[in-house]
Amino acid sequence: MHPDELRPRQTEAAEPPEALDALADAEFTALGRRARRVEGLRKSTGKEVYTDDIVLPGMLHGKILRSTEAHARIASIDTTAAEAMEGVHAVITGRDMPLAYGIIPWTRDEHALCLDKVRFIGDAVAAVAAIDEDTANRALERIHVEYEPLPVYLSAEEALSDEAAAQPIHDPRKPDRNGNVLKHVHLEFGDVDARMAAADVTVEGEYFFHGTTHTPIEPHCAIARQNQNGLLEVWSSTQVPHYLHRELARVLDHDVAQIRVIQPAVGGAFGGKSEPFDLEFCVALLAKRCGRPVKILYTREEVFYSHRGRHPMKMSYRLGAASDGTLQALDAKTILDGGAYASFGLVTTYYSGQLLTSPCHIASYRFDSTRVYTNVAPCGPKRGHGSVQPRFAYEISLDKIAEKLELDPFEIRRRNFMGTGRTVNEFKVQSNGFLECLDAVERASDWKRRFRSMEYGRGLGVAASSYISGTNYPIYPNEMPQAAVQVQAERSGRVTVLHGASEIGQGSDSTMAYIACEELGVPLEYVRVFSADTDLTPVDLGAYSSRETVMVGNACAEACRALRAQIVGALADHWEVATERIVLARGWAFVRDSDDEAHRVPISEAFNIAEAKLGLLGAVGSYNTPKDVHGEYRGGTIGSSPAYSFTAHVAEVEVEPDTGFVDVKNIWIAHDCGRALNPTLVEGQIEGSAYMGFAEAIFEEQLFKEGTPEGGLHNAPSLLDYRIPTSLDCPEFEALIVESVDPEGPYGAKEAGEGPLHPSLPAIANAIYDAVGVRIDALPFTPPRVWAAIRRAAAESSRQDVA
Repeated sequence: MHPDELRPRQTEAAEPPEALDALADAEFTALGRRARRVEGLRKSTGKEVYTDDIVLPGMLHGKILRSTEAHARIASIDTTAAEAMEGVHAVITGRDMPLAYGIIPWTRDEHALCLDKVRFIGDAVAAVAAIDEDTANRALERIHVEYEPLPVYLSAEEALSDEAAAQPIHDPRKPDRNGNVLKHVHLEFGDVDARMAAADVTVEGEYFFHGTTHTPIEPHCAIARQNQNGLLEVWSSTQVPHYLHRELARVLDHDVAQIRVIQPAVGGAFGGKSEPFDLEFCVALLAKRCGRPVKILYTREEVFYSHRGRHPMKMSYRLGAASDGTLQALDAKTILDGGAYASFGLVTTYYSGQLLTSPCHIASYRFDSTRVYTNVAPCGPKRGHGSVQPRFAYEISLDKIAEKLELDPFEIRRRNFMGTGRTVNEFKVQSNGFLECLDAVERASDWKRRFRSMEYGRGLGVAASSYISGTNYPIYPNEMPQAAVQVQAERSGRVTVLHGASEIGQGSDSTMAYIACEELGVPLEYVRVFSADTDLTPVDLGAYSSRETVMVGNACAEACRALRAQIVGALADHWEVATERIVLARGWAFVRDSDDEAHRVPISEAFNIAEAKLGLLGAVGSYNTPKDVHGEYRGGTIGSSPAYSFTAHVAEVEVEPDTGFVDVKNIWIAHDCGRALNPTLVEGQIEGSAYMGFAEAIFEEQLFKEGTPEGGLHNAPSLLDYRIPTSLDCPEFEALIVESVDPEGPYGAKEAGEGPLHPSLPAIANAIYDAVGVRIDALPFTPPRVWAAIRRAAAESSRQDVA
């Protein structure tokens, strides 16, 4: 065979030779374009492989026995009858895994299976492995557990009482502390009392944010297998393979180098899979005991009980401003209902206050937040972790003070625009497109003509927010990079990217592929991306806090640029030209401003030239965060980030006063994402975020039954009863991209996956006020709640008329 016959055919995606000259001076040749997702076809055709799709030879099925008591001591567990059943291979209880675990090293308070006490209905008590799910379920019925009931605390108020302190849900961490308090944070910046006293106008409000959960399409699932060499392999629908890897080794006392965690495709997560769960430990131990693979798939009801969703918060806010509208002081007090375990609660407590200080500058600020244990399913991080609730209270407060000062809601936000620099709590902001976001939604919604001018029952509301592009520090302290990437170029023209980021639908695999295309000049179909396999890929900390684009993207860019330098250097020597004249773009390597046809070759030939000179072509890149972006006070690192995104929303509603039904017609969302590496992906993230905010405002509510004997039982643990909007229920979403280009982001990019959620809820609340003149400071905006508020307002107006 002639060597030329081995050369790969140039793909249809490669640019024709005559079009290359225009690429030489282009700022970007692959980024900023609307490109397909690398896994899009697999997902859209049903060919993607999720954890539950995996079937291993000899695989057993596991099930977990869950508590029927909200708070009780475990007097005894008898597993004899279950173990005697035909088809049952193993039964385990808490005694088999006595070490506590948790995502935050300082607040480990969970056990894979409860040891001596259950703390909510649904707590894991025992697990079985059997030949099939039916046998496993029957085995659960034969496990006999005797409980000694304890006082049940279903609200934060109950848990904070003196009576509860005597029999707390968890033992106190300090002798003088109520065991039901996980964390209390009190931080003050500036003289709040003095500035509040001097303010020309103040507003006060009591706000309530209900609990909501994630409702991913895919339930949690995990599979484990131990091979003959002792390697323990775990497949899981997790968002955090690295943290799961560490906790499995610690809890099971298994050499971490002898554990492999693989994350298959994930069918939705939104924060609900961003920590280890009981099923992952159970499958691992059961697989070790049985010598066979074991799978556990949560039922939908188990997903609801495992929860880790949005914390209910009760917020008392007081805001003061000068007569010109400049914000002088904010005093915030918040009680967080955390449910039965800590989860990310330590961080949530800080986030409930730390993330409010931009995009509007506040001269002084104080927040006091207390996260409380209760006997319901544990709360954790949901999209926009910890800051969606306070943003609801704050943005409504801004509108209230604007009305007192007779200012347009847009104007008060413009007058307090912080720009770049340091927030009042010392976070460093290096790019800020917030004013452009305001301009975009004001224009798109025709605000100036329509606000306060539509017929009764129709209204517009505005709200804004900012959010982090990754947490500045890892969950466990260390000096190693937060993200790393390996890149290889092969003589066929193929490029392989190996990274540890968790693709959960947000597009991280695609983003790394686009970066490889940009730096190495290959068509998208020449890029292979492998991610989230602890045996094959570098460490990444996981898909949480919108960290992947900035952190893994920077690492990928560094690796690809290092590899590009190798290739360009080899070509420059081969062609005897300066390296600055070499261009790699759209499937070609060529010399800028050269008419010599020999100076233009397919990218595969360029790789051949480089490999012949240098040997195997590969490079690595890593990223760690800057350390000058926060204050030095205790807690100053929590909420700090390499970059911050900014968002403004306008919502349009129609309210039926006779029923209280709120119909959200439109939501305009302008989001400053730094630079849109793929506008289609950014728009999808913007619209998806706004959808979730809209759903929480109008539909969703995580409720638990009160009183006895059902106290703590989930009110609606199914997708039939837990209301989430379908496409028929949704408003029109219009995503408006604003690009501010941040110096810390790859190519200037920032997050777009969580920040656009926050303003939806307060924008809808402010629109309801414009429509019918009533303030509703508690969520969700259900017809009964809205109708009652309208009736109260009408009754108050009648009393005033009589007086």
